[in-house]
Amino acid sequence: MEERSFKTLLVTGGAGFIGSNFIHYILKKYPEYKVINLDKLTYAGNLENLKDVEDNPNYMFIRGDIANKNIIDKIFGSRKIDAVINFAAESHVDRSIEDPGVFIQTDIYGTYVLLEAVRKYNSDVFLQISTDEVYGSIEKGSFKEEDPLKPNSPYSASKAGAEMIVRSFYKTYGTPVIITRTTNNFGPYQFPEKLIPLFVTNLIDNIKVPLYGDGMNVRDWIYVEDNCVALDIVLHKGKTGEVYNIGAGNEKPNIWITKKIIEILGRSEDMIEPVTDRPGHDRRYSVDCSKIRNEFNWNTTYDFEEALEKTVHWYINNEDWWRPLIKRKYL
Repeated sequence: MEERSFKTLLVTGGAGFIGSNFIHYILKKYPEYKVINLDKLTYAGNLENLKDVEDNPNYMFIRGDIANKNIIDKIFGSRKIDAVINFAAESHVDRSIEDPGVFIQTDIYGTYVLLEAVRKYNSDVFLQISTDEVYGSIEKGSFKEEDPLKPNSPYSASKAGAEMIVRSFYKTYGTPVIITRTTNNFGPYQFPEKLIPLFVTNLIDNIKVPLYGDGMNVRDWIYVEDNCVALDIVLHKGKTGEVYNIGAGNEKPNIWITKKIIEILGRSEDMIEPVTDRPGHDRRYSVDCSKIRNEFNWNTTYDFEEALEKTVHWYINNEDWWRPLIKRKYL
């Protein structure tokens, strides 16, 4: 198909980790694009992530909830939104176990509200940012896009539910939607409740790192900028109605990641504190990314260990970014 081009993008959840990295990437690569960042600024949304672009004339921030129909209608009614990239979501599994309702409200109902606006105002494409967690756990092999969804946590269930709403709008109304399912991202600006930044910041402060169970839960890790490149390709070239897995093939058990961070920081493995495994903890995630690789010749460019070391040093050098987040006692 012909490559799409846009004038105005609405990026929801753009003050979060992946969303803010994506906005940086887009404004740099497409200086003619206008980017509207809609973010509720919950605990994980941080405008400090975008401090260096806040004066860019092609960037606009709007504080608001994707589940608020009035705000969404005002945004779409006041200018032509060519594309929506929906990063907005509650995304921490532990928090979803404590309070599933918030995840259902934002991840499912909020997605529905956005889709209604895309349908009403005839946007060109709606890109739903999903997760490999919707597939559930797999012992051997890798999930392909057509495999059934079997989420095992309230978080992954809410993302799977959002996908079903997205699919239904495509099948029922012909809404131009695309879904991506990405593996675990890491890199700058990740809120320090996730494994890598939590362990790095703990170790900087000489606090032990809490490792679930036996530490053999396996995840595929992708550097956030590699993910942004893939999302850019899918946004501009992806086929509507399709799903694309995005991963890097860096499958590592959590204990390996933990020991590598300890090694980079020159600490002792005595800093590992095993804790009781969380309920419904998926053993292994793995996705087959041959579809996006074959269709668009996409591949990751960052070496995993180099990117991990780069990320660790980013947190070492940016204490002024993460220390206020920890002081808020959200962790």
